[in-house]
Formats: sequence, structure tokens, C-alpha cells
Amino acid sequence: MDVKSRNYLLMNRQALEKDIKTSYIMDRMISDEVLTLQEEERVKQQNTQKERAAMLINIILTKDNNSYRSFYNALLHEGYRDLAALLQDGIPAISSGNGKSSMDGMTSYVKTVLCEGGVPQRPVVFVTRPKLVDAIKQKLCCLGSDPGWVTVYGMAGCGKTVLTAEALRDHQLLEDYFPGGVHWISVGKQDKAGLLIKLQNLCSRLEHDSTLSQRPPLNIEEAKDRLRLLMLRKYPRSLLILDDIWDSWVLKAFDNQCQVLITSRDRSVTDAVAGNKYEVHVESGLGHEKGLEILSLFVNMKISELPEQANCLVRECKGSPLVISLIGALLRDFPSRWEYYLKQLQNKQFKRIRKSSSYDYEALDEAMSISVEQLNDNYKDYYKDLSVLPKDVKVPTKVLCILWDMETEEVEDILQEFVNKSLLFCDRNGKSFHYYLHDLQLDFLTEKNRNQLQELHKNIVNQYKKYYKLNTPVPSQEDCMYWYNFLAYHMAGANMQKELRDLMFSLDWIKAKTELVGPAHLIHEYVEYSSILDQKDSTVRENFQEFLSLNGHLLGRQPFPDIIQLGLCQPETSEVYQQAKLYAQRETGTFYLEWINKKSLKNLYRLVVRPHRDAVYHACFSKDRQRIASCGADKTLQVFKAESGERLLEISAHDDEILCCAFSADGEFVATCSADKKVKIWNSRTGQRKCVYEEHSEQVNCCQFNNRSGQYLLATCSNDTFIKLWDLNKKYCRNTMMGHENSVNHCRFSPNDEYVASCSTDGTVKLWEARSGNELKSIEIKDFFKNADEQPDDVEVLVKCCSWSRNGDMILVVAKNKLLLFDVKTCGLLSQVIISHHSTIQYCDFCPGDELVAVALSHCSVELWNIKSLSKVAYCRGHMSWVHCVTFSPDGSLFLTSSDDQTIRIWETKKVCKSSDAVLKSELDVVFHNGEVMILAIYNQKHLQLINGNTDSVIMQTAAPESPISCCCLSEDLKFAAFGQESGTIKVLQLLDGKVLKSQEAYRTSVQHCQFTSDCQTLISSAHDSVIQVWNWQLSECVFLRGHKEAIKDFRLLENSKLLSWSFDGTVKVWNIATGNAEKDFACHGGAVLSCAVSPDGSKFSSTSADKTAKIWSFESSSVLHELKSHEACVRCCTFSPNNKLLATGDDKGEIRIWDILTGALLHFCSPVTVDEGEPTHGGWVTDLSFSPDSKMLVSSGGFLKWWNVTTGESLQTFYTNGTNLKSIHVSPNFKVI
Repeated sequence: MDVKSRNYLLMNRQALEKDIKTSYIMDRMISDEVLTLQEEERVKQQNTQKERAAMLINIILTKDNNSYRSFYNALLHEGYRDLAALLQDGIPAISSGNGKSSMDGMTSYVKTVLCEGGVPQRPVVFVTRPKLVDAIKQKLCCLGSDPGWVTVYGMAGCGKTVLTAEALRDHQLLEDYFPGGVHWISVGKQDKAGLLIKLQNLCSRLEHDSTLSQRPPLNIEEAKDRLRLLMLRKYPRSLLILDDIWDSWVLKAFDNQCQVLITSRDRSVTDAVAGNKYEVHVESGLGHEKGLEILSLFVNMKISELPEQANCLVRECKGSPLVISLIGALLRDFPSRWEYYLKQLQNKQFKRIRKSSSYDYEALDEAMSISVEQLNDNYKDYYKDLSVLPKDVKVPTKVLCILWDMETEEVEDILQEFVNKSLLFCDRNGKSFHYYLHDLQLDFLTEKNRNQLQELHKNIVNQYKKYYKLNTPVPSQEDCMYWYNFLAYHMAGANMQKELRDLMFSLDWIKAKTELVGPAHLIHEYVEYSSILDQKDSTVRENFQEFLSLNGHLLGRQPFPDIIQLGLCQPETSEVYQQAKLYAQRETGTFYLEWINKKSLKNLYRLVVRPHRDAVYHACFSKDRQRIASCGADKTLQVFKAESGERLLEISAHDDEILCCAFSADGEFVATCSADKKVKIWNSRTGQRKCVYEEHSEQVNCCQFNNRSGQYLLATCSNDTFIKLWDLNKKYCRNTMMGHENSVNHCRFSPNDEYVASCSTDGTVKLWEARSGNELKSIEIKDFFKNADEQPDDVEVLVKCCSWSRNGDMILVVAKNKLLLFDVKTCGLLSQVIISHHSTIQYCDFCPGDELVAVALSHCSVELWNIKSLSKVAYCRGHMSWVHCVTFSPDGSLFLTSSDDQTIRIWETKKVCKSSDAVLKSELDVVFHNGEVMILAIYNQKHLQLINGNTDSVIMQTAAPESPISCCCLSEDLKFAAFGQESGTIKVLQLLDGKVLKSQEAYRTSVQHCQFTSDCQTLISSAHDSVIQVWNWQLSECVFLRGHKEAIKDFRLLENSKLLSWSFDGTVKVWNIATGNAEKDFACHGGAVLSCAVSPDGSKFSSTSADKTAKIWSFESSSVLHELKSHEACVRCCTFSPNNKLLATGDDKGEIRIWDILTGALLHFCSPVTVDEGEPTHGGWVTDLSFSPDSKMLVSSGGFLKWWNVTTGESLQTFYTNGTNLKSIHVSPNFKVI
């Protein structure tokens, strides 16, 4: 007995033992020859009814599937229908074939029975659907020997007839349940005269070997009586099959206490007859692979040999067996018409897809329209209203209640009529019903009512406006999501330009919609409906589309940002800014910020998306540039639209981090590889997994498909030192390439697919022949990093990545901070360039044009280089953390970057190359003077710029010095500036003309900090060492402050010529800068001291450390007053409130705490986390803090600026910067300018 059947017996054993009387049940089982007389005697010997039932069940458990079926049927016959219902789902599937089978799997007995019964033969092209066939068999078994009805129902062309006929090709089913035979009659749409002819023919067929020939019945009643006698006397225990029943009155002619199976589009057709009833719903869609299999059989080709149009054809057929078969039969006759029939389907030209099979209707549109014609006139109008429903959308009942202005019950009654006739589908999951049309039905309706579609769309919009008036749906309403997703679609369909513009250009609508569904769908609508929105001017639509495209990564997640504040950051000419300003002026009690110098804003990227909840390791374009696949640390594969970021697929693909993903050349598949050692192949459109490869023994670092369509080859490389080549049509590795001595990090096919390049931690790049897997060449990259006195083996070089030129003549390799370009034939170095001294290269990609190369860097940026001139073309900032990947689109017009910050940014190559590659460093100084904001900043590491922050104009720029500038400062009177260089030199210049007044070679390492004293005569500086220099630049006198044992972190001037310094050695010191003596020495922390702050009254200071603590100290007693311990990460910054009562501290986890100075108590935890897995709201480290003058507000910096209510600890506002991690805050005395 099947395990499932056995489990159902055991699961329901208690109920069975309690209720059944065994004697009559055993009689039936003995007559079925599944129970012996000896076993019956064993049951009768038990003392009580319950014990007898228990013994019977024990005996059944030792037997086969036939015993289960016999017991189930006995329960039905003896009146135990409730108990039989408990066992119904456990009825074992009937295995096909008993006795000798022919080539097609049928025994001669089955062939004879089906032939005599008029059962249709298998179609010329037949693809089995075993689950549905088994379901029909099981329902037939449920009939037992009782009269009853099995209804196989579904929409036109779903395969009801073929599946029913296939279910009857089963020896055991026919022999055990229908020994009287089967009798098939194709009914169809009939009037009474036509039905009488069908009945006369059936009676004649059943009487064919009768000794007495009878006249045909003269009317339906006579035919019914004769059929009843024939079935009762001549054909007992036989099955009558009525194919294609349309009307319930037809069934009354066959309601004669026999066993009947019917096929119909109308589920409710058996409501008019009596008896047991069972249903099998034939779903409307075949799987994609089944569809391809049918086409391949029709055209006599392997699936792998089918042209590219085959996949598109199957998708356009919407899984309908009828349509696929019609197309297949046509292609068999006209094998060159793949493109033609695809266009007919895409253009909804159903009339041109005409009969080429035994199907009853001349064309596809006729097969669908005949169902609609059976509706009464009122119902036809309601059904026509469904023409404007969007595809693949389940519509809540309430939407149709609003459309038809009816109560829920009235609407459900109408829709149930459509459902019963297979004209509509109903999803009954959840609190309410949701309805949807099959794609082909919707296509048919759309085509049929094409001239009325605009009015139908207009009607649904007007009904929405009438119902909601000036309000908008709220999330608690069941129809809410429908209107937010499709109201614009209906307005566009109605060509309601004004209403659509009012909706799409409303910040209220944008805020409400993005909070519910994210920004991607809105971006898609701006693109989709641009022709309507742009009828007057495209500027406004472009403003809103750009606003969403560049802020989508913020709008798509909790906590939801203030959309008004985001709008205020847009250019002043933008309609988004104009609306946001009006909103801000109307709002009372809300804190908003105006960006003063936003004219300098340059958005070089086209779209920012945040599809993952953790670091994004890899992303790539599909060949048609329409889709992007991405993967990362959250173990998911995402596929989304490149235009809008709209998610198409989300797959929990692996058990560990996914390190790489790749589209196949035709875009049909996506490969993923993971730290879980597995490689998986996915259908890029359905998300269905095609195969899993598990031959690697360590994490798989990279996967890449070959470049040509038609052959699916995949290269993978792993920490196990191997590169493997897979053929997707096989389940095993085609080639294993062995030769590397350490982890292989990256691999790529050459443009012509003849070679594979691989990069390894062993310091080499190897080239392999793809066909044979043989190693052709090896390049020792580590040779290019060794010093003169080093042996190659002493140098460790991790080769990260490589990229082929378009013609395959050159290969680009990255390792450490170098780009190296090699000639493939000679393996000779053509050129090399050092990208950065402060960052490592994570990834590289050749632009298809061959001149440009993009490199991703660990310090959050991407650079574009001209490989011929070896010059940097562009510098792209925007990411907040390491950039792991950069990839060009196939045409080179776009490139994308993915990062640890969870975002993917899409950039326009031309736009980036035209922009300036200038970078203002985060080391700058600010002076607030007479209402002006004066900023001294380092420009491109080469120049100093004095900038008016109010106007964003450059007042002064210095000439480039001989060494890069590392730090700078302004004097309070704005007469002088000073800067330190990476060479260790310090210079003082005059701001009026930029003239250098004094210069000193102060250090051997890069200068880190410099600051003027209040009298502007002395400059204090520190570098990457333990000494602070106090330089009276006017007198050329220098005092050295020596005492720290490790490098100085920073310093701060105190009153009376005192200086506070803190160091990586964990100490804080107070110095007399006049004498150079250390007056106080505080051993503050076990780890590095990261920041210090001095209380307003000068009596205390605070220190924060990498040891995750902060401390408050007394200058006078040199003792610690409070140790503040609740931080869970490095405490990065601190500040005292002006009222001398509070201390704020911020850490590397993005958390802020406010403490009571007097008691050391924690008052507020000011950095709530999002609901998304505890993600910090501060975007990384908290780098600086500042209180307002009244101590009621706190501003913090990090990934963005954030303002806090000190009294409550709640966030007041967030200001998102343009993709920049903020290092420090400079606040005006009145706290109005930052």
C-alpha cells in the first residue's frame, strides 16, 4: 500500500474504529476479492464492535492499494459518507498497464474497450500531464459502483477532452470499475432536435448486436428511457462520457442512475441533476517546457534546436494547449512562418490562426466567443466591462462593486456565473474573493471591444472619483492596492490627460504610493505614459521621474523618509521643489531644511535601486539591456527592470552568500554561484530552477556564460583551485581546468568563446582552450609587483579580475591598485597604471568600445580610464561603502555599480565622461563671518579653494603644489590659510592673493591636522606620528610636544595657551604650548582614543574609544567621573550641550546616546533601527555631533545628516547627501546654517 494511503488510514483510525460496523463492509470487500473468509473469521472473533473494526483496519494495513479502494467504496455504499470523505484524498493513484502492453502503453483489452466505446484516439502530438490524468482517474474511482457524475471543467482549449481520453487508457481502471465498458458521445452546443439525433445514435450503437432491431426513439423522453434500460440491463457498471456539455437541460436526458463523466466549460452544469458529484478543474496553462515540447514534436526538432521565436511563441500562447497545438500544426505545414505566427499572436490577430486540427471551431476567436454568446444580454455588458482589467492581476470584489455601484453580494453572484462558465477565475484565498481573466480571454475581449476601450476605462475612473471623491484609499481597504497600482493605467487608457497629470505630478500621490509599493512602479508609469504626460511639456515629467529615480533607494524602505524634505533638495527650477516648498510653507510644527548651495549638485547616475537587504556583490545587464540581475550577502537573486528598477524576480537562491550571477547570451537563464559550493541555473523569466551543479568542493567565486546564443556553456571557478566548464544540456561537468595553486577568483570567456581566462590568488592569470580545457598560457602577475631585492615567491599578489577587449587581442588584469594590459598572443605587458595609493581595485570591465575601462575601488568610488592615453576620464562618487562590481551594458551606453551599501547605481557613460572629475575632500575648514559661510576646501588633492557657501562661488584657488594636499585650515579673521601636504610640508598663505608666506618641512609623513591659534600667529599641526608641532610661523619658532607613544588622533585648543591632545595609545594629555610641557596625563582607555570634547565651563572633558566606552573626566582632579558603557561598537564622537547638562556620544553602529553629565545616567537612545532586520538608520558610522545653542536639538552626521529632539530622543528630520559619507559638522553660532 502507498505510504500516503497508509498514513490516511492511521491518521483517521480512531474515528473509523469508533463508528463502523464491520459485517456489511466485509461482505463488499470479499465480493471485491480483497478480503478472504479466514480474515473475516478473525475479525468476527473479536469481542466488541470497536475491537472488530480495529482488527479489520490492521488487516487492511497489511494489504495493497486495491484493499484501500475497496474499503473506501464499501464505506460509501454502506452509508459512511463522512468517514469515506476522510479517506478520499488518500486514494492511491491507479497505475497504468496490466497485462501485455503495446508500444503505446495500452493493452489489447484497453484498445478494444476504447475503440468500441468511441473514445477519441490520442492526438498526433501528445504531451502527458500526469497530475491531471491521475486526478480524473481518482474521481472516477470515487464513483465506485454508485450512479454519479464526474465533471472535468475548464476554459476553452485547456485540454479537457484529451486528458479525459487519456485517463481511460488504463487497464486496471476499466477492468475493476467499468467492466461494462465506456461509451463516448461528443455533445457540443445542441438544440432539442440535435440532442435527439445524438441520443438516437447512441442507442443504435449500444443495440448494435441485439437480436431484435428496434426503431429509433421518436423523442427525448423515449430515448432517455431506452438508454436507461440499456445501461441497466446490457451495460451495467459502464461509464458514459459526455464531451463538451454546454447546457444543464441536456444532462437531464442522461440522468438515468448510471455513471457519467462530462467535460464542460461550465462548472455548474450538473446542478440540475441528482447523484454523487465530483469535480476536476483543468488549469488553463501549460508549463513553458511542456509548451516547447509540443512545438518540438510538431516540427520534428529537438527543443535545443528550436529557433529563438519558439520561446516567445510559447509565452504568447499563455500556456494554452489549444493555441500551442494550433500554432504547432500550422508550423508543421509552413515551417518558415515562426516570425509570422508570433506577430499574429502579439497583434491579437486570432482570426488568422485558423483550424489545422480536429478541433471543433474554425478559428481561435470563435472558440472563445461562443462561450460569451451563451450569456444573457445583461451579463454580456458586465463581462465587456472586464475588457479593461490589467493582465495577470487578481482584482478584489470591491473594485467591481465600485465599478458597477452594487453591493458585494450582487457582484459576487454575477461573477460566479462567469466563473461557472470558465470565463473568469476566482481566487478564494484570504478574507475576500479576487477575480482574474486568463490572458487569452483578456486578449480576446480587448480585441473584440477595441473601439469601446477608452469609454470603458473612463467609466472606471469616473466611478472611482465618484466613490472616493477627494479622498484616497487607505491600506486597510481591500481595493487600496488595486487603485494605487492601476488608477494611472485606467486614466491613460481613457486618455484623461489632465486627470493623469494631476495624479502623477502630486507629491501626495507619490508619497502614498511609494510607501505602499516602492518607487519602481511609478518610474515605470512615467516612462509608459510619457506620450500623454508630455503633450504640453516634458520638463515636469522629467523632473518627477528623475526625483524618483535618484531617491528610489530611500523611498523603498522603512523608515520612510520625509518626501517633502527630499523634494526641497531638488533644483529650484524643478516642479518637485516648487511643490515641496508649498507643502513646507503650509506645514506647521514640522522641521524642514533648505539646501543653500545645491546648484553645485551633479547627479551623474540615472537610477539608484536597493533590491537587497545586505551587501550587493555582483550585478549585470541582460543582452537586450532591459533587465539587471543582482546577488549578494542576503542569499537572494534579484532580477529587475533596468529602466525603472521594478522587480521581476526575487529568489531565495542559496544557503549562503551569492558571490556572482550571470545572464546567458539570449537572456533565458541566469546562473548563480555561492559560498555554499553550489552553482545553480534559473529560468530568468519564471524563476524556475533548471539545474544544480555541486562538483566544486569550496566556495564558488565566479560564474560566466559564453557570449554566443544557441549554446549554453558556463564557466565557474572556486577556492578549490579549479575552473569548471558546464554544458546546460547535461548534468555534469564538461571540462575541469587544473593548474592554479590557490583560489581562483574570476573567469571569463573570450569574445569568440574559444578561450577562458582565469585569475587566481596564486598571482597568475591563465588562458585555457574552452573546447579541450587545456592550459595555453600563464602570466605571472606578481612579477610586476616585486622590488629589485625580492624573489617572485616572496610577493603575495591576489589577482582579482580580468576583462577581454572586444576583439579578444588584449586582456585587462587588476591586482592590488594596478591596471595591467597584456597582449594575448605574446603575453607581453602593453601598459600599466597605478589607480590609487589609498585603495584597492575590486573589479574592472572593458567598455565595448575598447577605449574606456571602468574600475571599482574599495574607497566607495568608481573611476573611468582611457586605456590608450592612460588618463582618468571620470571619477564617480555616490556609494557609501566598498564598490564590489562595475559592469557595462552590452552597447556600452550604461554601466552599473554594486556596493556594500546595498545599492546598485546605473550611470550614463557619456554623461559621466563629460562631467568634471574633481573631488572636494572631506578635510575642510569653515568660518561663519558676517552672515557669510566661507569654506576652505581641497580640490582634487592639488589646489586649495576658498568658496562662498551662500553662492557656491570660488573666491580663490591656489596653484598646484609639488605634493598632494592632505589637510587645511582658515584663520578666524579670514586673512590667512594653511595647508599640510602628503610630503610632510606645511605652508601658510595669504587669502587675498593666494601667495605663500611661509613654508616648513615639518614631518616625514603626511600631515593630518593643522589649526591656527586665535591670534593667527601660531599654527599647530600633527601627522602620522606621535609629535605635535607648535609653529610660530611669523617668528619662525617651533615647539615640539613629545609624550604620546603612538600617532596623534587629533587635538583641541583650550584657553590660556593650553592644548588637549588624544592618541591611538589610549592617552589624553594637556599641554602648555608656550613651554612644550605636558601638564596633565590621562590614561583614558585600553584602545585608541577616537575623540574628545570639552565642557562649556571648561571643568570637564569626555573621551571616546575603540574599546566601545566613553568617559567623563575632571580636569581639576584628573580623575574619571563617569564611565559610559552601553555602546556596542567603537564610540566615534562626542559633544557637550551648551547648558552643561548633557553629553551626546555616537558609535560605528550608527547609534547615538544622550547622557546626564551629573549622574552618568543614559537619558535617550537616539538611533532607532528600521523594521528591516535592524538596519541602522544612520547609514553607518556616526562621525560628528553638535547641540543647538538652547540644548534642545542635536544634529549628527554619518551617511546623512539627522536632527534629533533632545527632550524626547525622537528624530526630527533627515537630510540625505548626494552619496557622500560626512566626516564633520560645522554649525553657525545661531544654529541656522550647517
